[in-house]
Amino acid sequence: MAAAVDISAPFTLDSGRFVPDSRRAWTRLAVAVLIGSLGSVGMWSVVVVLPVVQADFGVTRGTASLAFTMVMLGFGLGGVLTGRITDRYGIVAAIGLGIGILGLGYLGAGMSSSIWPFILMHFAIGLGSSATFGPLMAEASHWFDRYRGLAVALAASGNYIGGTIWPSLINLGMQSIGWRHTHFAIGAFAAVAMVLSLVALRLLMGAAVPRSHGAAAAPRVDLRLSTNALTAMLSLAGVACCVAMSMPQVHIVAYCGDLGYGVARGAEMLSLMLGFGIISRIGSGFLADRIGGIRTLLLGSIAQGVALLFYLFFDSLTSLYLISAMFGLFQGGIVPSYAIIVRETMPAPEVATRVGIVIFATVVGMSFGGWISGVIFDATGSYAAAFLNGVGWNALNVTIMTTLLFRSRARLALA
Repeated sequence: MAAAVDISAPFTLDSGRFVPDSRRAWTRLAVAVLIGSLGSVGMWSVVVVLPVVQADFGVTRGTASLAFTMVMLGFGLGGVLTGRITDRYGIVAAIGLGIGILGLGYLGAGMSSSIWPFILMHFAIGLGSSATFGPLMAEASHWFDRYRGLAVALAASGNYIGGTIWPSLINLGMQSIGWRHTHFAIGAFAAVAMVLSLVALRLLMGAAVPRSHGAAAAPRVDLRLSTNALTAMLSLAGVACCVAMSMPQVHIVAYCGDLGYGVARGAEMLSLMLGFGIISRIGSGFLADRIGGIRTLLLGSIAQGVALLFYLFFDSLTSLYLISAMFGLFQGGIVPSYAIIVRETMPAPEVATRVGIVIFATVVGMSFGGWISGVIFDATGSYAAAFLNGVGWNALNVTIMTTLLFRSRARLALA
C-alpha cells in the first residue's frame, strides 16, 4: 500500500511524475481559484447592466435578456471546446485562449452601436469564461489524490466568489463611468490580472509538465459502463438536477414580488443562496473525499428535493429566508460532484472534455428550467406547479444517481 503524502512536503518529482497533495499542488489550487474568480465576471456582468442597456438601446426586457442567454450558450459550448483543448494541450493553453476571447468580447460589447452586436458579443464573453470553470475543475482533480474532492470543490467556488465581488464593482463602475467604459475596464483588468495569474500557474506546473493528466492516477470506481454511456447518463442527470435548481435561483425575486414582499427581499434571498452555496461546495468536497462523488451528489440531490418541497408549504418572509439558505446549503455542491465522478470513473486524458460535456448539460438544464418555470407560471398563475415540476425533475436525478451507486464498485489497486 502506498504511503500517505504529506501536504506540507515541498514539491518533488518521482521519476518525472508530479507528487499529488504536495505543497506545490495547494499553491497551484490557490492560483486556480483566483483565476476562476476573475474569469467568472462573464457570468455576472450582464445581470447588473441589463436594465441600463435596455433603456439605452430602447428595447424590451426580453430582447435585452437574450444577452444572458448567449452568455450561457457560450459558457456551455465553450466548456466542451476548452475541455478538449485542456486534454490535448493543457489548461494553460485553454485559459490563455479564453482570456483573449473574453477581452475581445468585452471590448466588442462596449463598442456596440445597437442591441444585437451587444447580444452576440456575450456569446464570446461566455466562451471566454468557460475555461475557468469545468476545465479548471478537471485540471485540479489531477493535482490531488487524498484531497481530490476538496480540490475540485474549491476550484468550482471561484465562480461563486466572483458572484459575491463582481456585481458591486460593476455597479460602481456604471455609476462612475457608464456601462460602455465599464465594459472596457472589465476587459482590460480581467485580461491583465488573468494573464499574470496564468503565468504564475505555468511556472508552478514546471516547463516539462504542460498536461497534468500525464502523471495522474487511474480511475478509482468501476461502473461497468462505457465512457460514452456514462457521459450520457451524467448529462441527463445534470439536466434534471439543474431544471430543479433553476426554479428558486431564477424566480425567487419575482416570487417574492408576487407575494408582496418586494423584489429587494428576493434579491437578498438570492444572495443568501449563493453565500451558502460556497459553504456547500467546500463541504461537499470534504464529504466526497470520504464517501465518493456519487454518494455526495445523491445526498445533495435528495436534500435539494426536500428544500423544494418546503417552498410549497411555507411562504412567510422568515420561512423563505430560512428555506433559501437551506436550498443554497444543499445545492451548491451538486455541480462540482459531477467533475469528481468523472475523475473517479473515467480515464484521466479524457476528463476535461467529459466534464465540459456534463457541465454543458447542466447549463442546458438551468436555461430550460428557468424558461419552463416561467411558462408554467403564466399558464397557472402560481409558482406551486413550477415548484412541483422541479421536484419531478429532481426525482429523475435521484433515480439516475441511485442506479449508478448500485452499479459502482471500487477498482482493485495494483500492487
